[in-house]
Amino acid sequence: MRKYGLSVDNVVGSGIVDSNGNIFTDRVSMGEDRFWAIRGGGAASYGVVLGYKIQLVPVPEKVTVFKVGKTVGEGAVDLIMKWQSFAHSTDRNLFVRLTLTLVNGTKPGENTVLATFIGMYLGRSDKLLTVMNRDFPELKLKKTDCTEMRWIDSVLFWDDYPVGTPTSVLLNPLVAKKLFMKRKSDYVKRLISRTDLGLILKKLVEVEKVKMNWNPYGGRMGEIPSSRTPFPHRAGNLFNIEYIIDWSEAGDNVEKKYLALANEFYRFMTPYVSSNPREAFLNYRDLDIGSSVKSTYQEGKIYGAKYFKENFERLVDIKTTIDAENFWKNEQSIPVRR
Repeated sequence: MRKYGLSVDNVVGSGIVDSNGNIFTDRVSMGEDRFWAIRGGGAASYGVVLGYKIQLVPVPEKVTVFKVGKTVGEGAVDLIMKWQSFAHSTDRNLFVRLTLTLVNGTKPGENTVLATFIGMYLGRSDKLLTVMNRDFPELKLKKTDCTEMRWIDSVLFWDDYPVGTPTSVLLNPLVAKKLFMKRKSDYVKRLISRTDLGLILKKLVEVEKVKMNWNPYGGRMGEIPSSRTPFPHRAGNLFNIEYIIDWSEAGDNVEKKYLALANEFYRFMTPYVSSNPREAFLNYRDLDIGSSVKSTYQEGKIYGAKYFKENFERLVDIKTTIDAENFWKNEQSIPVRR
């Protein structure tokens, strides 16, 4: 996405069925407003999308991936501080995610935070090492840390399959064991200080169950105007945070416990993330930030402003024009203006 933007930035056509059963097979017949809305605006608010036509983008014959982890005791704090200024500003062929997870400490019964830097470079390892040695030498990335592979194999890498797993597994996905999960999101627009980072890492140890993915923006993401598609999180964002909490035990009480932990950590992060509105990423659906009971504009604006910022009002206008009876609705759909 730092090289080419999001999938919605590369959609060139679509088809959709409206509430009257009318089928629109291209952007001309559906109209530019509807075509704009269904590229990142919560398309289920506008009909049943039949498909998307996507402009493919070139990738090199080989990409290079790496995964390097360091605990707090091994210098993770210094690396995280450098990552904040490096990840969004480096070569746009390079994407380096930071994950923060809890691991066993050096003493029995003690936990600490592991920072893992997971990267992919659109090119060979020699060029990647040149970029890393220039922009992030503190990580001390070595050639032995790097694996060159086809882009399609990197899909498996990002899903934590062992390197060398045949891509045929994509055609025969295994049914995962029962897993309950909660996801939340935030956007960071200014560097988090060393003192505040220390508090965040301490809180991670305290709540135990929450993990974090920090996904860098910048590059192409910062060049696309915030109104070109409904997705508004463009220039000015250093990175996106995904909060992850998974559990396998069933039961309402267990669910309440883990959701409470997720919300406790989310509240703790308030001073360090975007505000007015506190922005959120639509794909990490989160009913905690607002939901629609009576399908009113007032209800919808609470979560709509967080997902779409200024684009929310245009989404409402389009919805009001093409689905005035609000046939297509859900807990976080685009409301009709009444």
